[in-house]
Amino acid sequence: MQLHRLEVEGFGPFRARQVVEFDAFADDGIFLIAGRTGAGKSSILDAVCFGLYGGVPRYDGGEKRLRSDHSEPDDPTEVVVEFSTVAGRFRVTRSPAYERPARRGGGMTTQQPSALLEQQVGGEWIGRAARVVDVAHELDEILQLSQEQFLQVILLAQNRFADFLLADSKERQALLRRLFGTERFSDYQARFDERRRAAEQGLAGRRATVDARLDEAERLVSDAELWGDDADAAPDGTDARIELLRRAIARADYQVERCSTERVAAEKALTAADAALADLKEQRQGQVDRDRARSALAALEAQAEEIADAAQQRDRGRAAEGLRALITAETRGREAVELAARAETDAVEAAIAAGVPIDPRADDPALAERPQGEEGRAAHYRSWASDRTRESGGWQHPAELEASVPARAKELAAARETESALSAGLTSIDAERENLPERIAKLTAERDAARTQGALVESAAQTVAAAEARAMGVLELERLSAAVAEAAQAESEASDAHTRAQQELSALRRRRLDGYAGELAEALVAGEPCAVCGSVEHPAPAQHADPVTAEDVAAAESLRDAAAGAEREASRALSEVTAARAAAAERAGGRTAEQAAAELEHARAAHEAAVAAAELAGTLTAQLDALQQDAADVEERRAAASEHLNAARTSISLIEQRIEDADRIIAEARGDSSTVAERIAEARRQIAAATAAADAIDAHDDAAERADLARHERDQALEASMFTDATEAEQALLSAAEIAALDDRVTEHAVAVKKERALLLDLEMRMLPDELIDLEPAQDAAAAARTSWTSAVDADSRARGVQAALTATVDAAASEHTASAADARDFEILRSLADTLAGRSGNTRRMNLETFVLAAELEEIVAAANLRLRDMSDGRYELRHSDAVAARGAASGLGIVVFDAFTGQTRPAKSLSGGETFLSSLALALGLAEVVTARAGGIRLDTLFIDEGFGSLDSDTLETAMRTLDELRQGGRTVGVISHVEAMQEQIPAQLTVRALPDGPSVIDAPRA
Repeated sequence: MQLHRLEVEGFGPFRARQVVEFDAFADDGIFLIAGRTGAGKSSILDAVCFGLYGGVPRYDGGEKRLRSDHSEPDDPTEVVVEFSTVAGRFRVTRSPAYERPARRGGGMTTQQPSALLEQQVGGEWIGRAARVVDVAHELDEILQLSQEQFLQVILLAQNRFADFLLADSKERQALLRRLFGTERFSDYQARFDERRRAAEQGLAGRRATVDARLDEAERLVSDAELWGDDADAAPDGTDARIELLRRAIARADYQVERCSTERVAAEKALTAADAALADLKEQRQGQVDRDRARSALAALEAQAEEIADAAQQRDRGRAAEGLRALITAETRGREAVELAARAETDAVEAAIAAGVPIDPRADDPALAERPQGEEGRAAHYRSWASDRTRESGGWQHPAELEASVPARAKELAAARETESALSAGLTSIDAERENLPERIAKLTAERDAARTQGALVESAAQTVAAAEARAMGVLELERLSAAVAEAAQAESEASDAHTRAQQELSALRRRRLDGYAGELAEALVAGEPCAVCGSVEHPAPAQHADPVTAEDVAAAESLRDAAAGAEREASRALSEVTAARAAAAERAGGRTAEQAAAELEHARAAHEAAVAAAELAGTLTAQLDALQQDAADVEERRAAASEHLNAARTSISLIEQRIEDADRIIAEARGDSSTVAERIAEARRQIAAATAAADAIDAHDDAAERADLARHERDQALEASMFTDATEAEQALLSAAEIAALDDRVTEHAVAVKKERALLLDLEMRMLPDELIDLEPAQDAAAAARTSWTSAVDADSRARGVQAALTATVDAAASEHTASAADARDFEILRSLADTLAGRSGNTRRMNLETFVLAAELEEIVAAANLRLRDMSDGRYELRHSDAVAARGAASGLGIVVFDAFTGQTRPAKSLSGGETFLSSLALALGLAEVVTARAGGIRLDTLFIDEGFGSLDSDTLETAMRTLDELRQGGRTVGVISHVEAMQEQIPAQLTVRALPDGPSVIDAPRA
């Protein structure tokens, strides 16, 4: 998901419409939302959350003051959020409920919340939903994230940042349940409890199952005529019935044995017939293979000469392949020498142009005695560069002093300004001591009087609330009475307009039909046939006196449809305003407007007086406490101010001395250059040019040596080969694929010849007749034997089926008859499993199935968080999942502790300092975001906001946090950070600023895309 644009009007601290183009920060990847405390930085994120979900997290559970207090009664309140997902680009427009002036009758009315969702299709915005509930459903499908998940993975809101780290197990469980939707595991627990109850009921139905299975077994015995001598027996119980059935099973066993014997005999006869047929088939196949082998061997022998040529070509190619690397190396060596020579010339010319002496020996007599030649030239250049490097090293400290001249001047000005301020402060403290006693006495008397009157606030507020409700009811009743009459009149007018539009449309359609002849006549051309009758003569064409076009009819239809819609809308408005008037009459309580206004005015005056007195008492108390504290501390502050003033004057003298010393050092190091830095830069360019010239000379020598070695190795290899020179060897070269193909062809031919000769020898040794063998008599005998065997197998299968079914049914009935103990054991297993899932029966950690699953998710979250926390804390801190037993019966397994590598011990997360808590919370929040994103189907998150106090971090920790935020923008993600920390404002160039205007509202200064 990626945010593109935000528009807010009449929302929070913003009265006029403000626009934020988030795409303007896409290239930077990270931007800062800056502004003074209270200006409205967090309200930008509130607007994003309200636009997408219709709610603001920091107002949950309290008064939802979304409308700007700076708005005039008629000003709108609206938030527009434009964003994109894999499903497309969307724009949602949303307004909250708020009070506005009634359009008729005076007073106030409630503006109902509204929402509109649009999608961009082909460059145009197409509406998808226009009701609040429909927009919410559409956004659920588009965003794939609930509001709770959104606040954890995209918008890390203020005051919620460290909640997850510092929450107890119960609070953390509630949050994880909402994020991961683990309610289904509670359902599993309930299902196992239901299975336990079903097992109890199953015991009662077992006897019925036994009777049903015995009835089925007796039916099988009757169908197979297995009763024998027991056909007339009458068993008197379940055990007797089972005994009779056991004897029937014995008869079935005998029947199976007899049929099995017959099947075995038939199978032997079939085997003999199949063996005879297979032997004849094998001989016939041998005859076919022999004839094929004779033909194949003749074809292979015809290719012998061609294969010999291929073998010779392959051998020469292999011999040449051994020389390929040496020939290539010699060629590349010659090319490298040429390149190195050109590079040496260019480097030496560049050194001369940079001011390096042509003959370094002229500046250093010690070098003049060294050997001449190329090696000596490279050594001379390096020696000159080394001397120049040592010389320029002594200029670094003056350069640093030169760079810090403005800082020292600024330091001196600041010291003088501090001395002036301290002197003025001391004078102010002396004046303060003179008038404190008189002010304390006056404030004490005023405070006591205000406290007495302020005690009446609560009773006055209750009176005002009741009076306001009645007054609003009276105003609404008056307004709605007039509105009902207007709505009825509007409905009547809309109905009349609809009737007139329908009549006009009908008239136009009649005129259109009447004018068809005139339209055809206007299209007639002399000498050309008529489109109706075909005649080329047109003696009396009709006149088109009253023309009506198809566009006229279509326009009338549109007017008719609009009038019908207006009539429906007027009827709906009349119903709504009638119901609202009945409700207002009930709230008015029978009072007139004058009575309600008088009661309200009196109640408000009393309440305002009491509130003002209470506020004044609190203000006066605070002022009195401050004055008394000032009187006690004034002498101490005066002594401290005098001491600070003396220290400031001493500091000015020291700074002036440092400036004088630094100016002297800089002048000595500057020499003839305008600045020390310019002199150092010139020396560095000369050193680089001399070093490059020496490297180029050495590289040329090395290339020449390698080329000679490569030429020598190639010539030696040619002398030892079958080739006379390199040209012949190059002509014999083949690619690896060509050599492999030739080798494969030669090998395949030899293998094929050997194979065919061996096969033909075996077949010739068998002395098979030349005429093919006839298989028909043997096939007929085998078919007859198979028919007899099939009949025997069928009879045996039927007997075995009856035996197996009867045995299984009787055994099952007997097993069911004695299975009460087994059922009891199964029930105990189910009960134990249900107790385990519910965290009962010996579960010392009281961890049910849902908590166990959430603990596994928490382990992944902690692991993801530690990937960043180790880096942010320089390896000191690591979060660890804890399954220690929770206090007061709470579920275990959802604890988080912090491992301190300095001490080797774990400790609670609440023991961390403010900065450490912030880093740990940031790492945990990012880890939670990654896991929640993965669980939500791998949603791509292209926009992320972090609203938290970076002011609790020292400079090093803040740098670590900034590095982490910088990593977040990889992959095209845009990260927005809310902070008023100056260090962050210096490090993040892309910024939007929220400013509070002098008259109260705030505005947003942001770049445009």
